[in-house]
Amino acid sequence: MSLTALQNARPETAIVLGSGLGSVAEAFGTKAPGSPDPELGVGRPQYLEIPYSDIPGLSASTVPGHAGRFVLAQHHGKPILLAQGRRHLYEGLTAHEVTAGIRFMHEIGVRRIVLTNAAGAIHESFHVGGLMLITDHINLQGTTPLLGGPNFHDMSEVYSRTWCEKFHAASVEIGLKLHAGIYAGLLGPQYETPAEIRMLRTLGADAVGMSTVPEAIQARALGMEVAGISMLTNWAAGLRAQTLHHAEVVEVGKTAGMYLARLLKAAV
Repeated sequence: MSLTALQNARPETAIVLGSGLGSVAEAFGTKAPGSPDPELGVGRPQYLEIPYSDIPGLSASTVPGHAGRFVLAQHHGKPILLAQGRRHLYEGLTAHEVTAGIRFMHEIGVRRIVLTNAAGAIHESFHVGGLMLITDHINLQGTTPLLGGPNFHDMSEVYSRTWCEKFHAASVEIGLKLHAGIYAGLLGPQYETPAEIRMLRTLGADAVGMSTVPEAIQARALGMEVAGISMLTNWAAGLRAQTLHHAEVVEVGKTAGMYLARLLKAAV
């Protein structure tokens, strides 16, 4: 897919897929990577896709589980843009660089965006492999994409209450347990210490991760409607006797992705 074709499609809704969640795109009618297509021919692209690296100002993530491409799909007869992967602050980028994709999507017409991520569960009543609807966030990353001027944007409702209600209604309709809570965004790339998790719990966080917050801030500053969903891939440090590994995050994402796909298709 050319950049011009993507711009001409003018999708109004986009979904950013976090660690291990790139396969969710298949639920929207795309094909698995590498599968043959008699119309396209073996070895040719199987998605209507464009790599981030083909778009000026964007680049692919260096993190496993982030394909680094846009996929244009159809949902209920309308175009929907799927962003498979994201950049992170811990890759050595600024908050402005991390959110370049959000600004690009806004430029081509996106006005509603769902930000998904992999996160560690802090709330004891949650369960690993489950989903948490983000109702608010705590920015502990020490930066913002709005640096550089008096960009005093209101953040009293970053995550749309209306859209939250739609996601809750959709989860009931499809019989899916959907937690709701506050996401704490930390810099990373190291995982948190048990002491840090105790601090986050005291601050009111229900889940913790290393992304999403800069994107949510940038999207709201642009006037976009935002929803956020965390896939709870593991217990946060100190809550269980375990060692945290990114490979585990990606693996749980592959399994839980089917539940996220059902929810997204029902609510978007």
